[in-house]
Amino acid sequence: MTFGYVYILRCSDDSLYTGWCRDLDKRLKTHNSGKGAKYTRARLPVKLVFYEEITDKSQALKEEIRIKKLSKENKEKLVRNFEKNCLMENK
Repeated sequence: MTFGYVYILRCSDDSLYTGWCRDLDKRLKTHNSGKGAKYTRARLPVKLVFYEEITDKSQALKEEIRIKKLSKENKEKLVRNFEKNCLMENK
């Protein structure tokens, strides 16, 4: 059962923002309306480039912290692998 999502957004300045939420579509709309995190408000629009389903809040917080500690290079690898997997699933 899915509790929510850990996600990465690509901001307009090409930086990456990591967070977690219960409703991914609603959260993305909130970010792009300028009512999301302070970090993303100054870097609109944002684009969803990675997400992972999570089963509980504890897992969400741990995974969010783990991703935030990654270097930008490793976050970019995570995004590339996610995009590759999405392309393969759509074939």
